[in-house]
Amino acid sequence: MPIRPLISSALLVAVLLLTGCTGSGRLSYESPQEAFGKGKALFEEEKYTRAIEYLQGTFDYGRAHEWADDAQLYLARAYRANKQYILAANEYTRFVEIYRNDPRVPDAEYERALTYYERSPSYELDQTPTKEAIRYFQLFLNRYPGSERAEDAEAKITELRDKLAHKQYDAAQLYERRGLYEAAAVSYERVFDQYPDTQWADDALVGAMRRRIAFAEQSIRQKQGERYEKAVENYERLVQIFPDSPVLKEAEALYENAAAQLEQLREDEVAQG
Repeated sequence: MPIRPLISSALLVAVLLLTGCTGSGRLSYESPQEAFGKGKALFEEEKYTRAIEYLQGTFDYGRAHEWADDAQLYLARAYRANKQYILAANEYTRFVEIYRNDPRVPDAEYERALTYYERSPSYELDQTPTKEAIRYFQLFLNRYPGSERAEDAEAKITELRDKLAHKQYDAAQLYERRGLYEAAAVSYERVFDQYPDTQWADDALVGAMRRRIAFAEQSIRQKQGERYEKAVENYERLVQIFPDSPVLKEAEALYENAAAQLEQLREDEVAQG
């Protein structure tokens, strides 16, 4: 008889311990309203991982109930706050596509662009997220040009384009260091052609002039003229578009060199009849 209570007490303790371990991770809700309420509360407490679980639980009851749109937007925001940017972008897109008449769609579209902006790496790395961020910010501007967030979107596009220009400029410098002068010149010119509104554009034109001249010097005589002319063309673009550029002095010296070489080539042609 004395043994039975002892066994029962031991079993009770084991059950309580087991319940404490396994029960702490369980979700408890009996309706979409309850799941959303708990998810929202956890979101506001910045417990994003747990909030995501409850917000996802809201959709156990489908997407036609009255809390579905709120749950969808909070789910996207919870993923973003948790720095799960790819998942966040997907959930923002889901909100935009499913609840397209919701007045918060512009907010969702802007926040979707931010998920790519926040994934944009330093300029040396792959810039796919940077390009996607630009695309989504531009889409936002096209759809909501009068938004109070338009100015910020434009500023972020400028920042991101500057990063892309920096990457292209860095590639041109790498070609230059390796002595690949034609490839360097083309890469510098691409910086200007694609990103003329960035801080790298005028430096890129000077770099293109420098490498066009070096390439001409390495070329056979019959090809030198057209290559010096490209250097002159880059100088003319620089003067026209960036008349106050701090690199004009360096560009002028390069221009004078290219122009003198062209003149000498023409004089030699005349002399040779």
